[in-house]
Amino acid sequence: MRRVELAIFDDHPIFLEGLAGIFAESQEFTVIGKGVSAADAVSLTLKSKPDVILLDLDMPGNILQAIQKIREEAPDVRVLIFTASMAVEHAVQVLEAGAHGYVIKGSTATDLAEAIRTVMRGETFVSHTFASKVIAALQNASLRKRALQAIRLNMREEQIVRLLLRGRTNKEIGQQLRISEKTVKHYMSILMQKLHARNRIEVVLAAQKLQAEAQEPPGSAPYMQ
Repeated sequence: MRRVELAIFDDHPIFLEGLAGIFAESQEFTVIGKGVSAADAVSLTLKSKPDVILLDLDMPGNILQAIQKIREEAPDVRVLIFTASMAVEHAVQVLEAGAHGYVIKGSTATDLAEAIRTVMRGETFVSHTFASKVIAALQNASLRKRALQAIRLNMREEQIVRLLLRGRTNKEIGQQLRISEKTVKHYMSILMQKLHARNRIEVVLAAQKLQAEAQEPPGSAPYMQ
C-alpha cells in the first residue's frame, strides 16, 4: 500500500522537525517536504504535489492567499490546517478559502493521523473540541452572504447611493441626475426598504457597510496578511 505523502509548513524549527520525526517512524505516511512560510507552501506544493499539506497559520506571508492558490492550481492536494489558534473566525476563514480541515495543536498524534485519513477520503475534519462552534459560525456566515446577495440595487439606486455617500442632498442629487426631487424621495423610500433602514442616515450607514463588505479581501485577520 502506497504511503500518504505529506508536506509540513511551520515557522517553529523545533516543532517542524519534531512533527517530521513523528511521521518518519510511521509506515502509513512519509514527509516529502518542509517549509517555514506561506511562500514555501505554495512553491513546494505546486512543485511536488504531496497528498496532504499540514499548514500552520502563524507564519510569514498571506496564508489565505496561499490556500486559495494551492486549491486553484493543485486541486487534488488536501490542505489541513494545524495550528494553535482556537479562534472560530480563523477556522471559518480558512475553511471558506478552501482548506479541507482544521486541527488544534493540542491534539494527539492519533488525532492528527485520523484528520489526515479523513481529508484523504474527501471529507472535512475539524477538531472535536470546537467543531460545533465552527459549524454554527459557518452557517451564520453563509446566511450573511445570502442576505447580502439578496440586496440588488439597480443602476439608478447605485447612482443615488454614491451621491449619498458624498453627502449630497436630495435636491443636489436630483440636479446631478436630472430627475425631480420627488423622484429622488421615491428612490430613497425604496432604498430604505431594501437596506432595512429607517431614515437617510441609516441608508448611508447601510450603504457604507454594504460597500465595505463587498470590497473586503478574503482573510482580514492581521496575522494572515
